[in-house]
Amino acid sequence: MVFMQSYCEANSSISHTWVDEGISPCFYFTLVPTILLTIAFFLGTIHCIFYKKYGTVMEPKFIPRSRLYGFQQAVSILLLVQFLSGMVWRAASGGELPGYVVLYGCFSALAWAWAIALLRVERRRVLLMDRTRGHSTALLLFWALAFSAENLAFISWYSPHWWWALENNQQQVHFALWLMRYIGTGLLFFIGLKAPGLPRRPYMLLINEDERDVENSGQVKYRYLKNYLTEENESTWKGFWKKVRLLAPYMWPRGNVVLQLLVLLCLGLLGIERVINVFVPIFYRNIVNELTDGSSWHTLATTVCVYVLLKFLQGGGAGASGFVSNMRSFLWIRVQQFTNCMIQVRLFAHLHSLCLRWHLGRKTGEVLRSVDRGTSSINNLLSYIVFSIVPTITDIVISIIYFITYFNAWFGLIVFVCMALYLTLTIIITEWRTKFRRNMNQMDNNAKSKAVDSLLNFETVKYYNAESYEVSRFEDAILKYQGAEWKAQASLAFLNQTQNIIIGSGLLAGSLLCAYFVTEGKFQVGDFVLFGTYIIQLYTPLNWFGTYYRMIQTSFIDMESMIKLFEEEEEVKDEVNAGNFLYKLGKVEFENVYFSYSSGLEILKDVSFTVLPGETVALVGPSGSGKSTIIRLIFRFYDVQGGSISIDGQDISKVNQTSLRAHIGVVPQDTVLFNDTIQNNIRYGRVSASDQEVEEAAIAADIHDKIMTFPEAYDTQVGERGLKLSGGEKQRVAIARTILKAPQIILLDEATSALDTQTERNIQASLAKVCTNRTTVVVAHRLSTIIGADQILVISDGRIAERGRHEELLLKGGLYADMWMNQQQSQDSDSSSESETKDRKSEKLQPPSTSSGHHGH
Repeated sequence: MVFMQSYCEANSSISHTWVDEGISPCFYFTLVPTILLTIAFFLGTIHCIFYKKYGTVMEPKFIPRSRLYGFQQAVSILLLVQFLSGMVWRAASGGELPGYVVLYGCFSALAWAWAIALLRVERRRVLLMDRTRGHSTALLLFWALAFSAENLAFISWYSPHWWWALENNQQQVHFALWLMRYIGTGLLFFIGLKAPGLPRRPYMLLINEDERDVENSGQVKYRYLKNYLTEENESTWKGFWKKVRLLAPYMWPRGNVVLQLLVLLCLGLLGIERVINVFVPIFYRNIVNELTDGSSWHTLATTVCVYVLLKFLQGGGAGASGFVSNMRSFLWIRVQQFTNCMIQVRLFAHLHSLCLRWHLGRKTGEVLRSVDRGTSSINNLLSYIVFSIVPTITDIVISIIYFITYFNAWFGLIVFVCMALYLTLTIIITEWRTKFRRNMNQMDNNAKSKAVDSLLNFETVKYYNAESYEVSRFEDAILKYQGAEWKAQASLAFLNQTQNIIIGSGLLAGSLLCAYFVTEGKFQVGDFVLFGTYIIQLYTPLNWFGTYYRMIQTSFIDMESMIKLFEEEEEVKDEVNAGNFLYKLGKVEFENVYFSYSSGLEILKDVSFTVLPGETVALVGPSGSGKSTIIRLIFRFYDVQGGSISIDGQDISKVNQTSLRAHIGVVPQDTVLFNDTIQNNIRYGRVSASDQEVEEAAIAADIHDKIMTFPEAYDTQVGERGLKLSGGEKQRVAIARTILKAPQIILLDEATSALDTQTERNIQASLAKVCTNRTTVVVAHRLSTIIGADQILVISDGRIAERGRHEELLLKGGLYADMWMNQQQSQDSDSSSESETKDRKSEKLQPPSTSSGHHGH
């Protein structure tokens, strides 16, 4: 006992942890520095070993200059000096110097010296493949525990052994030292979250970025590392507020008063649930105490009825399946449906607003999966945050306050430590396993994308007997997905076990302490029941907290692909307050137009021409020369990089896209129909058209008679992409659709290049009717189809090489004349081959002559 008195103060022992409504200073100032030194030494040593073995010294040019880093060092040194000076001051002030003061000063100084050393190591060395962009877990945990330890002092607010009263100089100095520690540790922790003085990006990425111009292979490696380090492994909480701002318009149903009242009512029910959760264990304790105290039947029955009513409202625990919870879930359905509808509609509209370049490069299966997962994830995100995470944290805060107020600080401390450990480890482990979930999503997208591509191109698969190859590719994708899924599930099992250990340890410590107080006569039996009931009730949602957090993480991950879709910029945008296009005569003008799909590769170079109203201009030339690009620019699928395109004197980049395209009709080379009836496919030219107008358009396109031969006539389903119709039939449907639209300007993009000669002639006749008295631009492959054009432009290498009418270009003897001669020779060759084939067939059908038989005999 003499040793204990010399170690602690007079009439005190380290075994007395709670003295006079506060923590014993001897116990507190022994426990805190011991824990801090253990963490600093153990984790810090591991940290230094890893940095020395697997790290490298950073080049000075990659170490950012930061005043905050200098401030971090200064505060850490100040705290170290404070611990030593406090011990010296205590010794110099006279009187007894307890052993715990010496231990506190020495251990704290050693711990902070080790923390300063770690800070300097992180400043100078780095792990080559370090994916984090901040301080190590060791330093952050050390600062967090140091700050939490200073907050624990508030538990002893009413204790005379502490300094809060400020009655003398000694207490005032103690308070000043504590205030310095409190502010210093708090600053270090919160500044540490920002991690000043450390590179903002992984070091390996910085090295490759600096050297990426040395050789091409370095550029490839740089791009790989950039994707790998900054996208695949970054925290899903990155850009959190940006994501919240994106979702904010969907969280509150603007313009709908009924749904707004439902949201407020649901939040009110949520508050009622929190109150019920407090009173259920209290009334359960009252029942036990009244049973043991022998209270009257009337009193006991009243308490039991109130308890059962509260339990009915609460449900199985923490609001699960209770009346209030079910009512809230029921009322929330309409709000959730509103959010779901708004998100899908807005995303669908956004996808349609994106440019042709994006749609040509998209993977349809992957986009659809991203939309499906993203939509459901937003609903889940709102539900988990509002009705799971916030209530759980609220219950934890209420429970800590309740236990400190009605039991003692030890129970509040047990709950606080368990909750803090549980939440911290849950977040750390969940962040660690994020990359497994993201990789699993990527493999899932890959598998679904392969399946969709294979099914969309099933004809090609059949042509080349590649069924086995496609199945093998799909199986390989599924196996890769399952490998990623196993990692995600295994890390999930590890997280669950960690959570169970923490929950079990907290329940054991609190139950033993409560049972001890019951045996000492300080608590009643009902208090033990109250503690057990409350803790189990609290741990039920807390046990789901990991699931909620994981689901929020999963929702953020699933949202990423959808958010990237939202972030896709519209390449072709209308100017602010852009006016509507006013059609006058239909004069199209190209003035010195330059255009390229990608930088460094110009498709059109200084192209200038004019299409007069009602004229037909034909574009001819070799493949890849830029003919179809001109058509796309007129329709404004893209904006030009140089020059201008105007119609009737109006620059098409300055007018509203919708009004411009309303006056332009396009018959593309490859007509793709919707998987709908023929009637609806034709009506797509003008969705308000009547059935009679649809039939008139079909008659004008010379396809009405063919449609009537089908068993279901105009109600015939054309199949996906119109596969049930022949090429000529699809083109006629496209022509009928354009006739129904009745545009003033018509663009024909090699509309008959893939058809046989007879079908081409029939469709040419239909097109001639459509183009009469309309400004027309034709991209032609067969020169025989554009002999009557008012002007023919020969495009070569992105420039207009020749222009003129058919006869004029033949007389020039240039590119057009060569193309004409080549096509004529090819047609003559085809004709002679056909005639020879017919002659051979006729010879085989003629009987042998008598003379030839006699001569042979």
